[in-house]
Amino acid sequence: MSRTLDTLLRPSLLAVAIALSAPLASTALIAAEQASSVRAYNLPAAPLASTLNQIASQAGLALTLNPALAAGKTSAPVKGQFDAQGALREALRGSGLQLEQSSAGTFSLVPVPEGVVALPETSIIGQGNYESAWGPVEGYVATRTAAGSKTDTALVEAPRSISVATRQQMLDRNVQNLDDAVKYMPGIVSASYGSDTRYDWMRVRGFEPTHFLDGLPLPRGVYANPKAETWNLDRLALLRGPASSVYGQTPPGGLLDMVSRRPSAESSNAIQVQYGSDNYRQINFASTGKIDDEGQFLYGLSGVVRDAGTQVDHIDNKRYNIAPSLTWNIDTDTKLTLLSQFTRDDTGTTSQFLPIVGTKIKSPLGKVSHHKNLGDPDYEFYDRTYYALGYAFEHRLNDTWQFKQNLRYTKSELSFQQLTVGAYLYAPVDAEGNISRSSTNVDEDIAQFAVDNNFQADFATGNINHTVLIGLDHQRTDSSYLSIFGGAGTTNIYKPVYGQPIERPARKDAYYDYDQKTVQTGLYVQDQMALDKWRLTLGGREDWVHQGTTYLNKSDATNTGRSKNFSGNAALSYVFDSGFVPYLSYAESFQPASNASADPVKSYKPTEGKQWELGVKYQPPGSNTLLSAAIYDLTQKNVLVTRFGSGGESITDQAGEVKVKGLELEAISDVTENLKVIAAYTLAKSEVQTGTYKGNRLQLMPNQQASLWTDYTWHDGVLDGFGIGFGARYTGNTYGDQANTWLGKADAYTVFDGAVHYDLGRLNNSLKGASVKLNATNLFDKQYISTCDASYCYYGDQRSVVASATYQW
Repeated sequence: MSRTLDTLLRPSLLAVAIALSAPLASTALIAAEQASSVRAYNLPAAPLASTLNQIASQAGLALTLNPALAAGKTSAPVKGQFDAQGALREALRGSGLQLEQSSAGTFSLVPVPEGVVALPETSIIGQGNYESAWGPVEGYVATRTAAGSKTDTALVEAPRSISVATRQQMLDRNVQNLDDAVKYMPGIVSASYGSDTRYDWMRVRGFEPTHFLDGLPLPRGVYANPKAETWNLDRLALLRGPASSVYGQTPPGGLLDMVSRRPSAESSNAIQVQYGSDNYRQINFASTGKIDDEGQFLYGLSGVVRDAGTQVDHIDNKRYNIAPSLTWNIDTDTKLTLLSQFTRDDTGTTSQFLPIVGTKIKSPLGKVSHHKNLGDPDYEFYDRTYYALGYAFEHRLNDTWQFKQNLRYTKSELSFQQLTVGAYLYAPVDAEGNISRSSTNVDEDIAQFAVDNNFQADFATGNINHTVLIGLDHQRTDSSYLSIFGGAGTTNIYKPVYGQPIERPARKDAYYDYDQKTVQTGLYVQDQMALDKWRLTLGGREDWVHQGTTYLNKSDATNTGRSKNFSGNAALSYVFDSGFVPYLSYAESFQPASNASADPVKSYKPTEGKQWELGVKYQPPGSNTLLSAAIYDLTQKNVLVTRFGSGGESITDQAGEVKVKGLELEAISDVTENLKVIAAYTLAKSEVQTGTYKGNRLQLMPNQQASLWTDYTWHDGVLDGFGIGFGARYTGNTYGDQANTWLGKADAYTVFDGAVHYDLGRLNNSLKGASVKLNATNLFDKQYISTCDASYCYYGDQRSVVASATYQW
């Protein structure tokens, strides 16, 4: 961050601290029901899309806008008494645009035909098709996002690399977890260790991303990290690059910004039954609608019940999840949505720590099977309970100011035991295939309270339109972590021996046994400015972090640390009438360690990152297509890297400084009503800048990736209602060890996915709402190693086929 920008923004941050010290504005929450739809408006000239969205949002109207058409246009002032339709017409005066109704009853923004001077009367229907950054999307192409800005921003105008997986995308590909959801996005590597029922391990631009749900971070520990349920999401956005100037503690690679299903006034229900490979059985359900006739109270309920096997012998994958929600429309300017979730997982470690011999190194005894469980089902388990309770509150104070508050309490409790075979360099496989084992025994609890308050102001100063965000957020995280390593006899990698007597070591022998408390407070300011077709974004944030750790296995020794950091961002872009939006951005990151060292006198330094990015986005006017390209230069200091010790224990070091440069291309399009396409390409170069491994590549980061997914559905003729999907994913070679040795290298691979689906309602009207689908991942059953770390190797997922039957009404 330049000293000039730092100097300019720091006083602004301190000046608003007092104004944001209360978590909730003291306003009247109950208002009398309006007698008429006519209300007083006093909206200044502002960016056209912003004004139209504001009017539609306040009135609860359905409105679909193409940002490319409104780009660079300014609304006429809206002052006086209007109903919602009149206010929209007033805002469109002189813009050369009007609202047009489609055959489906939705409305879109179109140019006024030549010779037409007056806007026609329109009848805009109620809630349903208006897209916001926090709601569902129709089709594959999202047009709005809050990722990176926390404001409802046109995706084509957001000066950052952002990919959005809509619910339709996830349904078409039968996404089961976050690893699946991001597989067709650029700049991200998922399932590096094969699919893991415990957690979604991924890297964005070389670094593990932070997971955000409904504007707040999910807690992060060692193993007890919540594993999000994708069925409960309306959308998922991947923001690539640093974002600490708005979000605070985040890595330089990026973050996942997930949005839960929210209650809707439009009644809808769905139930889905699935059966597939490895005795995969799952039921998904969702229901939403009005509680009262006026729609003041809305409900939502979704959930998942899974009872399945896995590709590894004797490891099940059971999940019990429910997510109730409730919206209270207090008045036309005030809304409160309660969001809750409960998840219970009973599973194990599917990313088996398989020895190098028999996987990467050929053995005269043959290959170790994908399905082999080298642990012991009589000893191993992984039991996690996760629940969360929170809300999203929003209140419009006047035509300029609005206030939002997101709050959540989260608890994740974990107990698990696992057996791991010996590392190659210290305990190799003998000539008969026998190898020693060790046990890992973990109890971990994480409790987190998080709240984010912000005020947003939309106003103009002369010819410059502003969207100013001023916010204060606070997090408190309490975690306890106990990890004990012990001996577990021997086994055979080709014929594992189960049922051997194994004792869990006493707690006094724990390698890790600590309680940790982290308190973080952040104050941030951001201004998104528009001058004609120019866009300038400036933002800054000050973070204060206090972390204290008590080592119970070290005579209650303590280690405390305080840190503060200023993170900034700046971006400049230009919105062409043709739909092209080039941009240049600079952003910084700051992230304290989320877990402790085993040594009470040693503490991890916060990592710091910075990035320059040059990109361009293109949304052809009138189309549902978004093309984007970006090149970036990213640097991070104090990088945390994990390696395995002689006893199989994980040890974390700080590698110094690394640099990542890359090119990312993405195309996403609802080409026609029938054809949908997603394509991505990534070219990246990573290099360690200092230390023992200077000049080496980052772990688990390929130099190249490419993917393509397409779905074609017939809507007439003999094949009416039938559709097919096909995808291909290429991942370049990677190194799983810091030394970049042959033992740590995994070769490049390409896998294919497929789907067929049929809308039974097209066959017979009595079957309306019913559909069937068949999805296959790794369609041709490609055998490959996804990662090796010089001690162990991890197979990629084999072919999996899942059949689904869905009924919606």
